[in-house]
Amino acid sequence: MKVYSAINKVQAELAREGISKDRKNAQQGYNFRGIDDMYNALAPVLSKHGLCVLPRVKSRECVERMSAKGAALLYVTVEVDFDFVAAEDGSKHTITTYGEAMDSGDKATNKAMSAAYKYAAMQAFAIPTEGDNDADAQTHQVAPMPKLTPTSGLWEQLNHEEQAFLQGIANEVARLIAADDTAAAASYINDQRLGADEKAALWTRFNSAERSALKKLNDLKKAA
Repeated sequence: MKVYSAINKVQAELAREGISKDRKNAQQGYNFRGIDDMYNALAPVLSKHGLCVLPRVKSRECVERMSAKGAALLYVTVEVDFDFVAAEDGSKHTITTYGEAMDSGDKATNKAMSAAYKYAAMQAFAIPTEGDNDADAQTHQVAPMPKLTPTSGLWEQLNHEEQAFLQGIANEVARLIAADDTAAAASYINDQRLGADEKAALWTRFNSAERSALKKLNDLKKAA
């Protein structure tokens, strides 16, 4: 099996050359190695010694959080297998790592995968990690988790078909409310003959404006 010899040769070369920390975290002030620094240093060494590193994502979890300033943040965790494969004989060794990252846009998964790769390489090739413990250069200030409500977790308990069914109802209700026809929206919900748990789960799909419109209509009916 040539894979361990190849890993050892990459390890030895990186021990001589190292990978400098040329980037700085703006919030906490420490230097770190960016993913591009890792790629630039590793690519020629891996190629030289015939070692391929191939990722396989095993799982992904995404949670929406809120920053201290009230902005939405996506917090992603990925579990990734990295196959270290020797080109000479196809022998391989697999390393499993986790990557975590937050982003306010659409880059959280990319950052989490980059973090998983970076730390897999650090562990496999014994690259020092002093002061280098973030997924990227930016440090997010995260607000406390919101308090649990009676509807917390109801949506997650549904299977994909149930979620798709209720999401379709929610989309139609949102369309009717946006067209200033809240009465039709309420009637549409009633026509679905939903159970109590289904109604509660459906309620979690509405934004604050939609909930307010439905509540206002319900209050008017009670007062009539």
